[in-house]
Amino acid sequence: MNWDRIAGNWKQMKGALKERWGKLTDDELDQLSGQRDKLVGKIQERYGCAKDDADKQVREWENRQT
Repeated sequence: MNWDRIAGNWKQMKGALKERWGKLTDDELDQLSGQRDKLVGKIQERYGCAKDDADKQVREWENRQT
């Protein structure tokens, strides 16, 4: 699934995001508003991982959303 579709369906995708990254709060997901780069940054912050690792996690999650 491409990111435009994810961003367009952000409210519906929040459940899947919370399932994958449970440390992210509803408020944080609302603030991200479907912006991929902000999601990567928030994952880095919450999980203490490198940007490349967070980006890889998001990419893998995107691919499973098809």
